[in-house]
Amino acid sequence: MTVEIAAVALVAVLLGALIKSISGIGFPMVTIPLISYVADVETAVAITAVPNLAVNAVLAFQERAHRRHTRDLPILAATGFVGAVFGTLVLVSVPEEPLIALLVLVVVVYAVLFFANPELRLDNATTRRGAPMVGLLAGTLQGAIGISGPVLVSWLHSYRLPRNAHIFAVTTLFAAAGIAQTPTLALSGEMDGRWGVALAACVPALATVPVGTRLRNAISSDVFDRLVVSVLVASALGLAIRTFV
Repeated sequence: MTVEIAAVALVAVLLGALIKSISGIGFPMVTIPLISYVADVETAVAITAVPNLAVNAVLAFQERAHRRHTRDLPILAATGFVGAVFGTLVLVSVPEEPLIALLVLVVVVYAVLFFANPELRLDNATTRRGAPMVGLLAGTLQGAIGISGPVLVSWLHSYRLPRNAHIFAVTTLFAAAGIAQTPTLALSGEMDGRWGVALAACVPALATVPVGTRLRNAISSDVFDRLVVSVLVASALGLAIRTFV
């Protein structure tokens, strides 16, 4: 691991952790492309996995008092697991372009609906019926192409939970995915020679969490909602550019 890669990783992790701590999303979206400028994608994914898991776990624990304001997390997690198995075993050989296009379409449609009607909110009955299908879709995309966050976050944002409850919900689901991802990377050898930088990156990432939390608490609910949707749109555009351009 070169000094250049370590330096870029540090900057990427600081920026990614800041965005993550404010909005609950965005860590891999920032770190992987930036690190990929000086290293291969496999290295970027390996370096990102550990601090991303650490930040998700800390944020979920930090906001655990707000779990009573969330809903549907167990069913989203369970159906997501089933979908991930299906995606890994059945769809892994399918070209990723159609699946990426579907993911981008989901985010764009939700963003259009949100900005057209900022008060958009799904009621309990609707989310209870829809959560199993969303969990299956998100899990399938995770298993097939390794990306599910934009779908999950779009769905959870439509609940319009209090901001800290939203943070708890998304980081809990992402932490669960990270707990599955990191051992898989280790067993496959992807972490070999990269553990040092990945573990060291946890220090600046976790040090940034209090800063991001204070900034999140300082903004209004409207600004928070717009920030989350803007990060989602940026994520979708980044995926589209990476895949189709």
